[in-house]
Amino acid sequence: MAFQMLLNFALAFIWMFLSSNYTVSGFLIGFLLGVIVIVMMRRFFKQKLYLARVWAVIKLTALFFKELWLANIAVLKLALSPKMDMEPAFFALPTELTEDWEITLLSSLITLTPGTVVVHVSDDAKTLYIHAIDIDDVDEAINDIKNSFEKAIMEVTKS
Repeated sequence: MAFQMLLNFALAFIWMFLSSNYTVSGFLIGFLLGVIVIVMMRRFFKQKLYLARVWAVIKLTALFFKELWLANIAVLKLALSPKMDMEPAFFALPTELTEDWEITLLSSLITLTPGTVVVHVSDDAKTLYIHAIDIDDVDEAINDIKNSFEKAIMEVTKS
């Protein structure tokens, strides 16, 4: 992946120098032409194209902002409701992530989402213990996290 990115930037700079266009637009044109060349040469690379991972990062970021927005609205509804009709709970989330930074990213995304906080990661890093301010069904919450954040992180790291 790093080789593909370096190749793309090198092709962009070569295009800038060959066309004598030392502007941002000249670089962008060279970058796009480099992407086309790399896509045409994809069968010579052992790894998938780096653009797939870039797209997965963009999707993860969009997912986080969507979940952040929805969680903010849910917490605002709880805070403004006249009755404090909450069901706080602690629950354990088993994770399939293996790398420390993947688990840290998942923990950070969960904690940054209002209404939830990761309070502990097990010693073997296979389980995250989470506190949620209002939860109806623990199994549904676990499935939501696994099918959103964890799946998106695995898409970024395993592609």
